[in-house]
Amino acid sequence: MASEMTPSDLVQCPVCFKGFKPATINGHLDVCLLGNVTDTSPSTNDDDDDSGPPVKKSRIGAQAAPLSPGSSGSMSGTQPSAVFSMFQTNKSKVSVQSERSGSLTSAVNKGLKRGLETGAESGPAGPETLKSRTRVSTSGQTLKASDELSPRKLLTLNKPLAEILRPNTLEEYFGQSKVVGQQTLLRSLLDSQEIPSLILWGPPGCGKTTLAHIIASASKRNGTARFVTLSATSTSTNEVREVIKQAQNELRLCKRKTILFIDEIHRFNKSQQDTFLPHVECGTVTLIGATTENPSFQVNAALLSRCRVLVLEKLSVVAMGSILNRAVAALGIRVLGRDPANPRDQTDGDGPKIYIEQKALDTIAYLCDGDARTGLNSLQLAVQAQVSSTQPSQLLEDGSPEILVKEEHIKEGLQRSHILYDKAGEEHYNCISALHKSMRGSHENASLYWLGRMLEGGEDPLYVARRLVRFASEDVGMADPSALPQAVSAFQACHFIGMPECEVILAQCVVYLARAPKSVEIYKAYNNVKACLRNHRGPLPPVPLHLRNAPTKLMKQLGYAKGYKYNPNFSGTVEQEYLPDELQGIDFFTWTPSES
Repeated sequence: MASEMTPSDLVQCPVCFKGFKPATINGHLDVCLLGNVTDTSPSTNDDDDDSGPPVKKSRIGAQAAPLSPGSSGSMSGTQPSAVFSMFQTNKSKVSVQSERSGSLTSAVNKGLKRGLETGAESGPAGPETLKSRTRVSTSGQTLKASDELSPRKLLTLNKPLAEILRPNTLEEYFGQSKVVGQQTLLRSLLDSQEIPSLILWGPPGCGKTTLAHIIASASKRNGTARFVTLSATSTSTNEVREVIKQAQNELRLCKRKTILFIDEIHRFNKSQQDTFLPHVECGTVTLIGATTENPSFQVNAALLSRCRVLVLEKLSVVAMGSILNRAVAALGIRVLGRDPANPRDQTDGDGPKIYIEQKALDTIAYLCDGDARTGLNSLQLAVQAQVSSTQPSQLLEDGSPEILVKEEHIKEGLQRSHILYDKAGEEHYNCISALHKSMRGSHENASLYWLGRMLEGGEDPLYVARRLVRFASEDVGMADPSALPQAVSAFQACHFIGMPECEVILAQCVVYLARAPKSVEIYKAYNNVKACLRNHRGPLPPVPLHLRNAPTKLMKQLGYAKGYKYNPNFSGTVEQEYLPDELQGIDFFTWTPSES
């Protein structure tokens, strides 16, 4: 029967236009349609391959192929749309699959193209196009991009200098050698691309976001993972779920991991943080969270146990100096007193010749309080201000202006030292603890220093005054009974006049309490009383009858106040018991609570 079939008896496939028997056409359509949905790259009949969907590398080549002469086929542009329009009943389902496949393909190609730096020139975009992309992209405005710009253009970009010069390699990452040094565990993990889930905890400007971007750059270069950045201040739970869904598809289809960076992760509440738990646990996403708050308080314990906490320290003056030296080299700025040779001077002859004093750089390093973002942006502000105020009289013989940035220009921009202090965070409790312990140790200079750190950082003076009232009784006590009236008077004076006039009042009270003799006997005795009450078994003992008040006749008949000796009626000591029978003879100043 099969041998007698004519071409008119065969059913033509609407996809490949080949003839098939009616009994086999359905099975062929399933395979043929699936192949068309998966393989969306342009192809010709001579290059048909039934081995499966092309790998990511071939997809890039397929996208570049239409640009070469003679590579475009008649089916590459018309066949998919013509095929899908024939199946109206299943159009929605197939189109959704096509959209997902297309978006995933474009996402993979986009990520790979960013990582393939060596082969970028052979793609459809030329070197000039790639340079322009580097300038306008968020993560591409690095030191490499800045080398292609003049100092004037670099300083007039609508982005902070700290963002433009964000490093992309660990060799340019200064100040955190304890975390990412040569012999550290994290450095070896980063080199091997085995990145664990991390919580980066540190003060502002210490390099948390920069370290995350370095990890992202390494992942993009190697093509081992895709990097997604979210901010907890502007991201909803639904957006997080969508990113996780994409990560699951990426891992299942492309065998590629997803690194999810959450900035300010402490802004997520507990229920939002729970969204990450199962996906971090099973390895669907590698979570990197950055926070300025103590993760012990702000991050779920369950999520914290699945991540490694890295504590980044405030940048030292030496580290800030290295960061500023890198910045002035990128900007083509000469530092007075150093080697005058600078390769940027020959390339930027049409721009201003900018100089900066070494004192000015040292001032930034000391006054920015270990915050690299503040330091770099202060440098940018000072240089921009001097460039804008250049007068025609400053023109040199060759017509180029000469600009000098001095120490006073830096101080004018910073105004005062950048003090790290969070009135509602951990630094709040750290400083008040340091103040309390310095006064307890009778160190008046340290006491004044910690008081200044709090007040200059914006602390409420009444909060400090309340703590001094507590200290007057807890640590000075009966050694100097006038300490409590001093502290209460200081609180009232601060309430009357407020800041900044009340700062000297608080300073006086702090010095008084630091110099006062210390005694904690009342504090310990009352703690013993609380321990006695809490450890007592059974009903508390009743008040002795002779100590009770008897305002009514009935109470007098019951024995209330009977036998009480009114002390003013006696000239000497009155022998009388004031404690319940169970506590006779106890001395709370020397008594030690039992462990039972």
